[in-house]
Amino acid sequence: MDDAIDHLTRLMAESENMVFFTGAGISTESGIPDFRSPGGFWEKNRPIDFSEFMASEEARKESWRRKFNMETVLSKAAPNDGHKVIASLYQMGKVSSVITQNIDGLHQVSGVDEKDVIEIHGNTTYAKCLDCHQRMSLEEVRSIFQVDETLPVCPACGGIVKTATISFGQAMPIEAMQRAEMEAINCDLFVVAGSSLVVYPAADIPVIARQHGAELVIINREETALDRFATLALNREIGETLTRCHKFVA
Repeated sequence: MDDAIDHLTRLMAESENMVFFTGAGISTESGIPDFRSPGGFWEKNRPIDFSEFMASEEARKESWRRKFNMETVLSKAAPNDGHKVIASLYQMGKVSSVITQNIDGLHQVSGVDEKDVIEIHGNTTYAKCLDCHQRMSLEEVRSIFQVDETLPVCPACGGIVKTATISFGQAMPIEAMQRAEMEAINCDLFVVAGSSLVVYPAADIPVIARQHGAELVIINREETALDRFATLALNREIGETLTRCHKFVA
């Protein structure tokens, strides 16, 4: 092993309460595009602000068109080696929770219990009512929308239905953010995997962990603004890096 992998392996082996914080970089290794990167989806398609979604039926229709166009990519995505190593460490009792900026649900598919995945940007694998929060499956919404682009409404209260993601301009989920901060405060090792750490307030969470005494590891292809505060920063592929460490972690 090289020195960096050896260092990370020792940190993981010695940790008693590890928390992972994942971003788009781990999901790109599953073939899911990074929407924010140069040339990415949001550069070619202006994001629909939450206020616009609420005010305009046409904006809501466009939002669902984009969702179902992207579904062909998302539905084929499967957990990669990075997801699998995190799930394995979780099942071993080494990882207490996974905080994720991703909306694809791949951590749950890989074997991390839903209750221990903190989705600070929501989840795109289902829809929910913005008023009473009742869930609807995407299949239900698609069956409604494919009939002359009829917009779905909540069967319980008649409210507006949206994918369960946090859109531009929409308030962050208070409970999820509070849970994420508590996990950061209580962990002894905080591992960032695939986040550029430029989206706030999410990018404050690793700082909270560091301020409360946790070792901070950042694994990301490009440098981040927090690399200089980290115990260890690795500009490498996530799946390969975690797999090399995992085989030596008891």
